[in-house]
Amino acid sequence: MFRTASRPNRWSVFAVGCVAALGIAAAAVPAAAATATEADDRYTAQEIHTFLEDFYGEHGPGDFARKYGISPQLKEKVADNPESDVLLCAQNVPASIDIGPVTTAQSARVGWATVSTYWNGGSGKAEFTAYVDLDATRTIQLLDVDCGSGS
Repeated sequence: MFRTASRPNRWSVFAVGCVAALGIAAAAVPAAAATATEADDRYTAQEIHTFLEDFYGEHGPGDFARKYGISPQLKEKVADNPESDVLLCAQNVPASIDIGPVTTAQSARVGWATVSTYWNGGSGKAEFTAYVDLDATRTIQLLDVDCGSGS
């Protein structure tokens, strides 16, 4: 007669190992996210600046940014103005784009920066203000664009 030794099933060991690894990774995510935003769940000026640089790129927002990077109210504004590019306050594609310093109004829960667009190989310049929601409990988005603020 043979004795049967009790051994754990290989899949059980594998599953326990995966769950442990996922638990460690999940525990690290909230800590990393907490350091990325201010203590009161608001995006920082640096995060907004980075978002605006990524959003506008060198020549204006791409299709992905236009679809997912703007608020529902701004999407309506864009749809209501098909004759111009509301997000660039223009009708054409600029030669280049720069994002100025970001100002945040914590009480208003909004941040903004001047966006400078350069035209005609850099000889022409236009400016407008881009507004971003500070609420870090939601995905960062462009709230509005004020085309009348340029110099």
